[in-house]
Amino acid sequence: MAKVAREMVEKTGINLDQLVELLVKNAAAELTTFYYYTILRANLIGLEGEGIKEIAETARIEDRNHFEALVPRIYELGGKLPEDMKVFHDLSACPPARLPKNPKDVKAMLKVLVEAERCAVRGYTYICNLTAGKDHRTYDLSTAILNEEIEHESWFSEFLGEGPSGHFMRRGETSPFVGKFIR
Repeated sequence: MAKVAREMVEKTGINLDQLVELLVKNAAAELTTFYYYTILRANLIGLEGEGIKEIAETARIEDRNHFEALVPRIYELGGKLPEDMKVFHDLSACPPARLPKNPKDVKAMLKVLVEAERCAVRGYTYICNLTAGKDHRTYDLSTAILNEEIEHESWFSEFLGEGPSGHFMRRGETSPFVGKFIR
């Protein structure tokens, strides 16, 4: 634990236990999303599915990176991850991004993907609002993750025909915003 970091955050008036709980729940959401996106990606087959597979893979890898970036901050603030994976799964800030009943229904899969990203956007926006001007490191990390989650949402919502987003899929680079936290 980084004692001075914890002390400085406490002095800002942030409820540190609440913040750590939010970070743990979001870390659980990132790791479980990584897992469920693995299953979704494997089932994106056929003409429609193949066009989405690469984008789902980028979001999947970046969600794993988000988990990896959150863990050090949780421990710096005196928190820890649960020792039981089932407990950790059930703490997730977002519902599981499970494969739809019909795994050949690409539109249903896209709805699962976009809703998972929307949940993440809400969660990180809340953490950013909570830490803005108070906990610079957590704010910076949460903003970086938020930027990537917004792009993920945009990619999937375009496939659903919800309109253009102006975002383009990344080529060869993952986690351009979060990368500095996992190097």
